[in-house]
Amino acid sequence: MTIKRARVAGLAAAATVVALSLAACTGGANAADPTSSKDFATAADAKAAGGMDALVAAAKKEGTLNIIATPGDWANYQEIFDGFTKKYGITINPSQDSASSQEEIDAAKKLKGQDTAPDTFDIGSSVALANTEYFAPYKPTGWDDIPANEKESTGLWKVGYYGVMAVGYDANKIKKAPKSLDDLLGSEYKGAVALNGNPTQAAAAAGAVAFADLQAGGTLDDLKPGVDWFAKLKKAGNWNAADGKPNTIASGETPVLLDWSFNQKGYTTSDTIKGGGVNWKYTVLPGTAYVGYYNQAINKDAPHPAAARLWEEYLYSDAAQNAWLKGGAYPARVDAMEKAGTLNKADFPGKLDKTAVMTDKQATDAGTLLNATWANAVG
Repeated sequence: MTIKRARVAGLAAAATVVALSLAACTGGANAADPTSSKDFATAADAKAAGGMDALVAAAKKEGTLNIIATPGDWANYQEIFDGFTKKYGITINPSQDSASSQEEIDAAKKLKGQDTAPDTFDIGSSVALANTEYFAPYKPTGWDDIPANEKESTGLWKVGYYGVMAVGYDANKIKKAPKSLDDLLGSEYKGAVALNGNPTQAAAAAGAVAFADLQAGGTLDDLKPGVDWFAKLKKAGNWNAADGKPNTIASGETPVLLDWSFNQKGYTTSDTIKGGGVNWKYTVLPGTAYVGYYNQAINKDAPHPAAARLWEEYLYSDAAQNAWLKGGAYPARVDAMEKAGTLNKADFPGKLDKTAVMTDKQATDAGTLLNATWANAVG
């Protein structure tokens, strides 16, 4: 049975009303300077920004977009960066490529009021739900194509893409692909099994615990069976505390990694990893597929508010959605694009028959449990 994330309703409704009212009075731009960024900070959609032409002009005048925690080899982001810059001539300034979702929020707090603050967030669900006060509501073109359970009603956050938890491994060291999660408890996996980040901070790692929970017969209402499984992995001597990244895969430090399908696909073609003599493969294990949403949001204090909104417009275009698909992720508009015939079928692996996704409450409870138990149980 598919477990859908519940829709968050009513958050920042007052802010949205104010934003729309201001846009209606000003046309989304300063009367003296139609490309002034001032009024775009409150625009809740392209119409409120004075239309796409006005939004594009203002974003081009800003000339810069600050992004955080979105490396080019993550879900094929580099193709999206290149497409955005080619279309609009706006420079993308990346920072903290390896940052967790929580570190994105921390950066926004620390850099508030500075030109180097992040303009946008690409953020996991539990952290997004706990930090909506830092987001500005915005509904990009294509909003209606995003399923209702994958967006906050005023546009504070919306799913951009999602991945399926998978097991990746160096086929030069692991000669036989695992067929179940418990296979990773075997002696051939001594000190080998790592996660992409810490489950108390990184959505990919928390997703791995949720996946282990489901594989162990648990439910998403309580991830304790998942934590217990990793404690068992540690007791077997197979836990690897290193943070799984392309460089640790390339060096051989993390020969087995639980991570999202789009990351795993990227690892199979990474020059860094291939250069280390690694033959990376991955498998999606039988049973319920655990799905992880990655949400897009605009920093309410974005130093480049027009560029931030134009970025979201681009992310939900067919070009960017198909780029995510090419990178091993499922884009939020996948069903609508398939119906419209605009989905790149060559990269489409097909619909998932059985998936599980955390509801808002489950995500919150999972965060509480992991913060309370992970360090003692696993490390």
